[in-house]
Amino acid sequence: MLVVNGLVKRFGGFTAVNNVSFKVDQGEILGLIGPNGSGKSTIFNMLSGTFPPTAGSIQFEGRELAGLAPHRIINSGIGRTFQIPRPFKRLSIFENAALAGYYGQGSHNRAKAEEAAGRALAMVGLPTDRNALVDGLGAAGLKKLELAKALATGPKLLLADESLGGLDESEMDQAADMLRKIRDELGITIIWVEHIMGVLMRVVDRVMVLDHGEKISEGLPSQVAGDPRVIEVYLGTDAHSTQAAAAEQRR
Repeated sequence: MLVVNGLVKRFGGFTAVNNVSFKVDQGEILGLIGPNGSGKSTIFNMLSGTFPPTAGSIQFEGRELAGLAPHRIINSGIGRTFQIPRPFKRLSIFENAALAGYYGQGSHNRAKAEEAAGRALAMVGLPTDRNALVDGLGAAGLKKLELAKALATGPKLLLADESLGGLDESEMDQAADMLRKIRDELGITIIWVEHIMGVLMRVVDRVMVLDHGEKISEGLPSQVAGDPRVIEVYLGTDAHSTQAAAAEQRR
């Protein structure tokens, strides 16, 4: 579904992403991990059109997307969430999702947008009442609204950016289950950036690891968790939880 080849992003003399290549198959959940500053968000920003690549190719379903504007990319079927939810607080929960659907699907059809919003909100477990307010949502609810907005755009590929940030342990498990449900029930392919390794490793099919803008490992969760380069990157922080999660998956 997605073929990325030789992706590079430079900001002046700083190279944020250096010659990264990978593929994503239809129906797959790919985990994208790495320490802060490793290039994860920069890759998402290039895939979604926020940043044009300095070099490289992004082919989605055989069509080159590198350098296209964000609205062209989202209309082609790539939706995304953001680490920090920023809903329109003067709009209702329903209106936030409907607005995403109105522009994201490219049809500018209000009825279709509202229909998509209702389906998306129901999928993530948020109220479809058109008067329910955003102010009543906690951290978990705002993360769900981010997902609903992305789903309302009608994506074939979802870029999920740190969907567990700010959640407690129970909410993390629910959010991870929600991503798996979106893949299983809606057939949406997912690339998931996350720092909470223990949860991510239980859900994804494959993992790609970045460090200092370069890909240092890629493969099954159990393989990546045992890679000495990955252990070195996470030593003293997430190495233990990564290995434990992979061991649990093998059992």
